[in-house]
Amino acid sequence: MALLLSVILSSIIYKGSVSGLSEPPGCTEAWDYVEVRPGAHMFWWLYYAESQASQYKDLPLVMWLQGGPGGSGTGFGNFEEIGPLNRDLQPRKTSWVQTASLLFVDNPVGTGFSYAERPDGFATDVATVASDMLVLLRHFFTLKSDFQSVPFYIFSESYGGKMAAAISLELTKAIAKGSVKCNFAGVALGDSWISPLDSVMTWGPYLYTTSLLDDYGLADVNNAAQQVKQAVAKQDFLKATELWSVTESVVEQNTNGVNFYNILKQEEDGKLGSSEGESFISLLARRHIYPLHSQSLSELMNGSVRKKLAIIPQNVTWGGQAEEVFSKMAGDFMKPVVDVVDQLLTAGVNVTVYNGQLDLIVDTMGQEMWVKQLKWEGIPSFNKLRWTPLDDPVSPGITGAFYKTYKNFAFYWILKAGHMIPSDQGPMALQMLKMIVHQD
Repeated sequence: MALLLSVILSSIIYKGSVSGLSEPPGCTEAWDYVEVRPGAHMFWWLYYAESQASQYKDLPLVMWLQGGPGGSGTGFGNFEEIGPLNRDLQPRKTSWVQTASLLFVDNPVGTGFSYAERPDGFATDVATVASDMLVLLRHFFTLKSDFQSVPFYIFSESYGGKMAAAISLELTKAIAKGSVKCNFAGVALGDSWISPLDSVMTWGPYLYTTSLLDDYGLADVNNAAQQVKQAVAKQDFLKATELWSVTESVVEQNTNGVNFYNILKQEEDGKLGSSEGESFISLLARRHIYPLHSQSLSELMNGSVRKKLAIIPQNVTWGGQAEEVFSKMAGDFMKPVVDVVDQLLTAGVNVTVYNGQLDLIVDTMGQEMWVKQLKWEGIPSFNKLRWTPLDDPVSPGITGAFYKTYKNFAFYWILKAGHMIPSDQGPMALQMLKMIVHQD
């Protein structure tokens, strides 16, 4: 009875103020849980577009997928990047909700407020992640049938892009079969882990050309990256993940702790290297999961946000299963999904790649490498194009980005941004969104 009541309550559109967390001005919300597999529960949170000029039905729906895996879209993506309120619960001037309705999903199972009741409830590969998301989307578009005709885009960041590619392909197939009713309009892959090896192999050259490695450091990083390459060639992906962690340590040692998400920042000394007896998975989680779960964000999500939502099970803590999500996917980390992007392009799906100039973990050099190797028939013509500069929306006359597009493929180079582009360059990210969804 209690579970049924929770489902009923979560299907209501909530308004008002709960425990100090008020609804964003002019913004209507809804949220719910979906049991995607027995004992595997995924949480979504919808903000209806709040444009004064248009009704929400006349604007697109954007689903945001965070990285990690284990990073929470309802938490980090929402309050740190593109949601209507920032972490201090102040209105965000560059929120994407002024241009589109936003659907944040805590994905995979175990991320954020999503949870697994037992160990086999976690996903171990992107195929399971995609399958789970199809269950959720089928539920969502049935429950919110008014969104079935609205252009639906999937935007993503980091590992979220790898998942977004797989989800987009399965969604395209499901729409063709009639098992999901929605107007899928495209996918955007932001600083995405599409070809992990291309990223790792370009860390050395990228850091060297930005004066963050000397000749000795370049040799050390390149040698470590070669070990990763050999493991991938042998299809030993778990070993490749371990060697990826080793390569990151070599980078840290030779750069005095460069930040993997923005090369102009530096890690604190206490965060460098591994602790005695620490597994490589724990070290990777500390590098790539902990930054998405700051103390202040965790307090917000497990405090006033949790009280507002009012449907989170008592034994579920936001971010409580994040490291387990990360660990369960360890064998999938170094597997590429370039072929999936090829299939999307060939199927006519609109695909956008966008990347931050200052990102290291998924550096632009690596992104360009896999893009140039796509087998899609349009890639030779795309590669021949010159890019077009875009002014910084805040500083007209100053270049904020470059882009080029051919048929159903586009690439945006975002300047002065690291891995989390909306956080680093909010106005430019918002302009890019408008261009992708054809509002600018």
